[in-house]
Amino acid sequence: MRFLPLTLLLASTTALAQTAPPLTPQEAAMRAHVAFLASDAMQGREPGTPEYDRAAAYVADQMRAAGLQPAGDDGGYLQKVPLAALVPNGEGRLTAPGRPALTFGTDYVTPTSFRDADFRRGGEVVFVGRGVVDATHGIDDYAGLDVRGKIVAYLYGAPAGLPSEIRAHLASGDSKRATAAAKGATAVIAIENAEQAKRYPFSYIAGVWRAKRMTWVGKDGVPHVVAPAAQAVAALSATGAAKLFTGTKIDWAAVVKADAAGQPTPRGATGVRVSTQQRGIVTRFDSSNIVGKLPGSDPALRDQYVALSAHLDHIGVSTDPDLPAGADRINNGAMDNAAGTAAMIEAAKLFATDVKKPRRSLLFVSVTAEEKGLIGSDYFAQNPTVPVGSIVADVNLDMPILTYRFEDLVAIGADHSTVAQAVGRAAAVRGLKLTPDPEPEEAIFVRSDHYSFVKAGIPAVSLDTGPAGPGKAAIADFLEHRYHQPGDDMTQAFDWAAGRAFVGLNHDIALDLANADERPRWNKGDYFGLLYGGYGAK
Repeated sequence: MRFLPLTLLLASTTALAQTAPPLTPQEAAMRAHVAFLASDAMQGREPGTPEYDRAAAYVADQMRAAGLQPAGDDGGYLQKVPLAALVPNGEGRLTAPGRPALTFGTDYVTPTSFRDADFRRGGEVVFVGRGVVDATHGIDDYAGLDVRGKIVAYLYGAPAGLPSEIRAHLASGDSKRATAAAKGATAVIAIENAEQAKRYPFSYIAGVWRAKRMTWVGKDGVPHVVAPAAQAVAALSATGAAKLFTGTKIDWAAVVKADAAGQPTPRGATGVRVSTQQRGIVTRFDSSNIVGKLPGSDPALRDQYVALSAHLDHIGVSTDPDLPAGADRINNGAMDNAAGTAAMIEAAKLFATDVKKPRRSLLFVSVTAEEKGLIGSDYFAQNPTVPVGSIVADVNLDMPILTYRFEDLVAIGADHSTVAQAVGRAAAVRGLKLTPDPEPEEAIFVRSDHYSFVKAGIPAVSLDTGPAGPGKAAIADFLEHRYHQPGDDMTQAFDWAAGRAFVGLNHDIALDLANADERPRWNKGDYFGLLYGGYGAK
């Protein structure tokens, strides 16, 4: 900073001390929650660690203190979530007779299998464009192709021009593997394209595929895998794909050109046969979701639940070998998502102290392993501690950026159901604008825990503080310098008044939904409501 005369400096700090308002009790409580959960002692709250378990016990204690009834397993607040963790055992192998040799890590990576420690696949490769089938929008990348018993290869992404949330769903790996399995394929290969490379270099993708992954384990003891009949056997970089397919039955140069232009690509049998092998090491352990409830006041409606969800976990301690000696390696996860968890706790306290209780019951769900792929919320949605049909809506609190006074909101997923009206009313009372998703290419709709509820047919919304006013710069600064980094800690300039506003907003949305005469319903004909059999969509 520039040098200031001592008298001016003293005058400035005195003025600051006089004008900075003290924290309200709720703001102070929220700061205390975040400070505890994001302390170095919590070691980044990675599932499977004693530190995560201590964080879970803290949330359970806070639910108890707020007067919530336990809604986990066996009369307690904790719901046991059996997990399997998977790490590679050496480098995988991908070979193609008659084709140039491919280099692991730069041309390809091979993911490992939760269900087979020595997973092997082989067969003819059929290229299926982007691998998307959607009758609603007239898309069928498998039209005219027989992929039964074959390995399908597809480009990342989905066709341009689709609504952003539908595009995010269709572009997801789970969706594409399920489609491949339904068509009879035995495995899939995902291929980097220009759109993907612009967002993430292949070195990043390779790191993700080689990192520790998790899934939940079913009551039958089998790790949960989407589309196990068509597991992913490789991801190819653009250079790897060019080596594998140039000069084959597919005009690869034409594929790249058409894809870059957003046009349908050539598709068909490649004439290439590949053989893959991946070895992995699986360990099993238990983690916990934490669940509390506040019974509703209306005898006719109290068996219905409005859920508020927030993930408790973060990414733990970095093992990056490129970090210098002595560097901070603890990813504290203050904003992501100690702040969301703190907001949920304080919203629960507001409800517990409200003189007039909501008509419907409220369910507060703090979930594990979101950072590993929405694992805890998916487990809860498929193994709920109350009947799944009784959960009528979910309001998700995930990584609010609380370094500025937000002037608008991004309500991810709200527009698919009558939840949008509740969000709109709560925002209007506070003079807040509603802003469309400013970064649809980031596919947030399928990357936060509300999506697990959506897949169970439950209308849901995830609220983000918006980009209006100082928001755009504040959000960009956080994402560049602190997101999933050790800098996401208590040294950030939190605006606890913004935190209090975020608590009140989520409280009011959930209260609106809980008090409505009619349960929240999907918009008639809504894509996701129809896809997942949601109430009101037909």
